[in-house]
Amino acid sequence: MGPARHTPLLRRSLLAVLLAGLAGVFAIIAPTERALAQGAVRSVHGDWQIRCDTPPGAKAEQCALIQSVVAEDRSNAGLTVIILKTADQKSKLMRVVAPLGVLLPSGLGLKLDNVDVGRAGFVRCLPNGCVAEVVMDDKLLGQLRTAKTATFIIFETPEEGIGFPLSLNGLGEGYDKLP
Repeated sequence: MGPARHTPLLRRSLLAVLLAGLAGVFAIIAPTERALAQGAVRSVHGDWQIRCDTPPGAKAEQCALIQSVVAEDRSNAGLTVIILKTADQKSKLMRVVAPLGVLLPSGLGLKLDNVDVGRAGFVRCLPNGCVAEVVMDDKLLGQLRTAKTATFIIFETPEEGIGFPLSLNGLGEGYDKLP
């Protein structure tokens, strides 16, 4: 599994490309609970950003906690993690936008500090990437708060996994600041 780097310039350029298409991801997957990630940066918490926007037809602004990374050895392979609370505040969601070309049946793997947490299935592929979604329970949120690194693993073949290490620095603080 190749490492990913977090250089600010590459992260910002990839983030701009991915965020341009994320409005469509949210609109298609959960129109009543979407959080448009293309909005303005509201705050920065460690390696995470809170971005907020008022979607067309929505009565209130919606926000999401976001971080993106690119693979060091594949500049065209990036991953964006989006954490949000549903509009009714009853659920916590983690959506991960992976590059096109992933092996869908293998799902998206997650390790926290090199401990396997499990896999999530992909729910849909769009022109900007394939989306995996997890409803986070308190246990998973607690694990994300205490771990230092999350490694998301995508598969291009059943044997070849690509790991995207993602810093969890600031995740807990950022999540607590989500409206």
